[in-house]
Amino acid sequence: MHPFWFWIGPYPVRAYSTLFALAFLLGLGVTLYVAKAEGKTAYVPHIWNLAPLLLLGGLIGSRFWQVFFFSWPYYAQHPEEIPAIWHGGLSIQGGVVGAGLVGLWYAWRHRLDILSFADTFAPGLLLGQSIGRDANLLNGDAFGDPTHRGFGIVYPPGSLAFQTYGAQPLWPAEVWEGQADVILFALLLVLLQRRWPAGFSFFYYLFTYNAARFGLEMLRGDSPRYLLHWDAAQWTAAPLALLGLAGFVYIFWQDRRRKVYR
Repeated sequence: MHPFWFWIGPYPVRAYSTLFALAFLLGLGVTLYVAKAEGKTAYVPHIWNLAPLLLLGGLIGSRFWQVFFFSWPYYAQHPEEIPAIWHGGLSIQGGVVGAGLVGLWYAWRHRLDILSFADTFAPGLLLGQSIGRDANLLNGDAFGDPTHRGFGIVYPPGSLAFQTYGAQPLWPAEVWEGQADVILFALLLVLLQRRWPAGFSFFYYLFTYNAARFGLEMLRGDSPRYLLHWDAAQWTAAPLALLGLAGFVYIFWQDRRRKVYR
């Protein structure tokens, strides 16, 4: 693990923070590219205006999710760590929910087509999330359960994973999730070579990412388990995946209906 790239005097340059910034910037770049490539140039100034609000909403949502849903037993004992986002501990799902609520409010306020506008963000979200998982790996968090086999990631002393499980090999849950995000991103780019109803990319993201996340969470070892032995990420992913599936059904039903009555 490499939680620090280097030091400037007494101040560390953290891998987690720099990769988080890189994820946001590349995700924003992909979103702007998609808007232009799909002929939605009217959205470009809105994307620029919305970007800092999305960053703020994402940070608040991701930290809220992490503190209160994923790691409350720890933060209840260490409340001074709650604002310390530079130590890691940002939930991707909470960030998406927080940023999504901000984006929904913005689109409604500016009378934009909500589904069409949301579509432009889906590819960038997947790419950004894959980079975010690299940040988790370098920081030594979002780790898996012990494999109890001869393979897995062995985290070094000083990492949260080592504090939790010692030198046991752990499932590479965050690595596989990052790889899954890249695959879903590439597949979406291929699918976007043809035309789809408004909302396709957004509901594709909701369904495929959250379905993959739900499955990979079975290998995670850093979160408390609740009812049905699901962790907070699974309880978040399940309804979001169902919402994505329902959205698919709705947009294709509406598209078919329009063609029938055209």
